[in-house]
Amino acid sequence: MTVTTTTTRRSMLPLFAGVASMNTAMVGASTAGTLLAAAAAGSGWSGLPSACGVLGSALGTLGAGTVMARRGSRPVLLAMYGLAVAGALVAFAAAAGTVFAVLLVGMVLVGIGNGAAQLSRYVAAELYPVRRRGFGLSVIVWAGTVGAVAGPALLAPGARVGEWLGLPALAGPVLVAAVASGLALLATATLPRVPPPPARPRLSAVTAFAALRRPVVLTPLVAMVAAQLAMVAVMTMTPLQLEHHGHGLDVVGWTLAAHMIGMFALAPLSGRIADRLGGRVTIGLGIGALVLAAAASAPAGGVELSFGLFLLGYGWNLVFVGGSSLLSRDLPAEERIQLQGVVDAVVWGSSALASLAAGTLFHAGGYALVAVVGGLVAVAPVVLLARRNG
Repeated sequence: MTVTTTTTRRSMLPLFAGVASMNTAMVGASTAGTLLAAAAAGSGWSGLPSACGVLGSALGTLGAGTVMARRGSRPVLLAMYGLAVAGALVAFAAAAGTVFAVLLVGMVLVGIGNGAAQLSRYVAAELYPVRRRGFGLSVIVWAGTVGAVAGPALLAPGARVGEWLGLPALAGPVLVAAVASGLALLATATLPRVPPPPARPRLSAVTAFAALRRPVVLTPLVAMVAAQLAMVAVMTMTPLQLEHHGHGLDVVGWTLAAHMIGMFALAPLSGRIADRLGGRVTIGLGIGALVLAAAASAPAGGVELSFGLFLLGYGWNLVFVGGSSLLSRDLPAEERIQLQGVVDAVVWGSSALASLAAGTLFHAGGYALVAVVGGLVAVAPVVLLARRNG
């Protein structure tokens, strides 16, 4: 695919803005959803809204990868962000009326929009030559920094808006998520209109999932799944850990901000590492950071959690960028976007289990148990990496 410098410039800004806005929406909706679920159904069910969000992300990436291969990226991203707007409004109505089941439906739709944000990094990678694809996709991952700061920072002001409207305080952050999703939709509407890609045969489900066993796909897949499981489990239970230690939404917000900054702010550095040292080395560095993060977070219960959560975020970032760079370089062009969508679907689908398991682990053994299990899961890809290197 030939891409001009002008097209690259005109495409990167809308992609960046869309991801930044959608990440803001996802952070706010997921955090508020966790606290709403705990209040409505107890801590054992607190991970369910986040699980629905990541399930939606899995569904979105699975379907979008196939449609993008035939229709191009712009119409698919617009449709998915549109569903996110609808989902956030549904979740807001549910939060205002404390209807738990409807909240879950809204979170699935918001997650579908998040799936669009995730696939945007591969859209960006295609705008760059092969040697710079790690950097290109990392710039879009970096866009999450805006959401990393804005999402948590808007929790407390959003709660005050909810109270001002005469609604439950936690309905406010969900309303903010609806506005942010709308901004993602508007930004994406400014993407250049380009002809759809050449017609390519659609991969059957059997062929696509068989391809996951190829070494070129399996290594980044396992690494990204493990990192996602570890990160989601610990992150999801952090608001409850802080709440149980007597901290309010301000502390919750800024602790999650430290985590989100780790997840996104240093993405260009991760991209440079992936371009210079390779995706496998980048993955290995990320695994090390995740293990350190689990050790630092397990005994914590206050503002000191910010350090462990920052490390958790950057470890995930290294694995995510390293794995994505391998997938953007090593897969054949005729099946690349479809397999990238399948990989992301598996990653997000498996992390839905982490959200559910996190609540159960927290209920059984507290935050320390969640952190220890997360650290053990993060180490799992080391065996595969060593075997492939050998």
